[in-house]
Order: sequence, then structure tokens, then C-alpha cells
Amino acid sequence: MRISLLTLTTGMAGIAAVGNAVAVASPAEPTPDSRLGLSVQQDMAVRDRQSASRQQAMDLREQAVRASAARIKAELEASRAAPPAGPQGGSADTTHDTFSDLASIYQAMKPAKAAVVFEQLDLDVQVKVARKMRERSTGMILAGMSPKGAARLTMALAREPRATIAAR
Repeated sequence: MRISLLTLTTGMAGIAAVGNAVAVASPAEPTPDSRLGLSVQQDMAVRDRQSASRQQAMDLREQAVRASAARIKAELEASRAAPPAGPQGGSADTTHDTFSDLASIYQAMKPAKAAVVFEQLDLDVQVKVARKMRERSTGMILAGMSPKGAARLTMALAREPRATIAAR
């Protein structure tokens, strides 16, 4: 007895279908990963940790920015609510602190670069800031200024009484 090829093929297809159904229904056993697969998984884990770290840092920066903005807003509202002191709207201490702060800034700069900017200021501001600066810093800035600008500032400083210079 000869079995036809069609019958044999149909039987094999049925057995294969049953085998595939059993394979799909049974839980898959984890296959061991290759070295490349393990390396990729490790790299992804490192990248995820770095990403989480960057996200946390960004969150902290965002919180700091929000806190700074709230603080600045509160200070602005407080300054608007406070009545201005003195005839020009600012107190004498604020003016004193402003010129002292400017003097510190110009003393911290390189004299050549400070001279270029310093020379562009109004003569009154130049004099007030120069009076708050150390003599050495003032001299170095004068040396970096144009001769005309240095002479103008020197003449304005010379009009100052001697006692005020010594009190610096």
C-alpha cells in the first residue's frame, strides 16, 4: 500500500500545527544572552542611570530658579512698597554702597580693560568711583586711559579737598 504524497504532506502539516500551538502555549524559557546582548543591556542601564541623574539635577536647578524668582519678586514688591528716602529717591547709604561696589568691580578688572570702560563714564561717576578705589588701582587705570581722559579725571580729583583723600 502506497500512501499518497498529498496525504503525507497533510499529516505532517497537522503535526507541525499542533507542535507550534504547544510551543506558543507553554511559557518561554529565557535563552541565555550573548556577550553582545549583555554588553548592550549594561550600556543601556548606565545610560538610564545617567539620564536619571541629569533629570534630577535639572529638577534641582528648576527649583532653585523658581525660588530665586520668588525671592526677587518679593524683594521687588518690598522695594515698591517702601517709601523712597532722600530727595533723589535713594538713601545716602545706597549711593555709598553703589560707588563702593563699582570701585571693587573696577579694581578686580585688568587695568587696561577697566580703563577703556572707565573712560566712557561721566566725569562725576569717574570721580566718585576713583575716590573709593585704592590709589594703586586708580593709578593703573589712569595709565591705561587716553592722555586727555586721564588728565580730565586727574584735574577733577585735584579739586577734591586733601582731608577727603586722606580719609579714604
